[in-house]
Amino acid sequence: GDPYVQVLRQDVSRINLLLTAVRKSLEELRMGLRGEMQISDEMSSSLDQLARNAVPEGWEALAYPSKRPLAQWVLDLADRARQLNEWAQDGTLLKVTWISGLFMPQSFLTAVMQVTARRNEWLLEQTSIKTEVTRKAPEDVVALARDGAYIHGLFLEGARWDEKGSSLEWSNAKDRFSKMPVILIKAVNQVPEDSPECFNCPVYQTRNRADTLSFTVDLRSKSPPSRWIIAGVALLMEIAG
Repeated sequence: GDPYVQVLRQDVSRINLLLTAVRKSLEELRMGLRGEMQISDEMSSSLDQLARNAVPEGWEALAYPSKRPLAQWVLDLADRARQLNEWAQDGTLLKVTWISGLFMPQSFLTAVMQVTARRNEWLLEQTSIKTEVTRKAPEDVVALARDGAYIHGLFLEGARWDEKGSSLEWSNAKDRFSKMPVILIKAVNQVPEDSPECFNCPVYQTRNRADTLSFTVDLRSKSPPSRWIIAGVALLMEIAG
């Protein structure tokens, strides 16, 4: 089957599990508060977390890494469901994918490699990811990429992206995060070589950075990559928390 459709199915399955759990939990809490059922320790804990604008642990266990408070988390969940709904209309890959809205961003990159390897009759194990930062905003993308896929939803921490010079620069004192333009994800039949003019920037799902490394993006730089490594520069999918 189509690797992109597999990614879609996995995400739809996981978000449906999460939404079902959220609905069931809220219905039980409603019944408990009405006196129609006994409030368990787990329900009591959920009530306490909801009152503190925190995501209940039972929901978190079925969700994706996130440090958002409850109100933001719910809005983000709705945005994720909206993207999947749009993608599922005919199963065709979206012109540009909000990669931060996927449960498993790595699986999307694997799909890019699988599609390209099949088309070119390459061995998958000899295929790797290559990235290109474009000058486009998501709304500027009018067609699917001819090769690979367009993604958006990443933010730079510790540096900024200079769109005019298409390169990494020191961040302004007042701006901690810098929104990235659309990035093209492609697959190549070679092992990418480290370039002194490129910083292989790690991408994390949250600001916590622990156990959430997803992939890396090549960012052009006039400074040596070591400078950005020492500064702890990274790309984040979420800047809350």
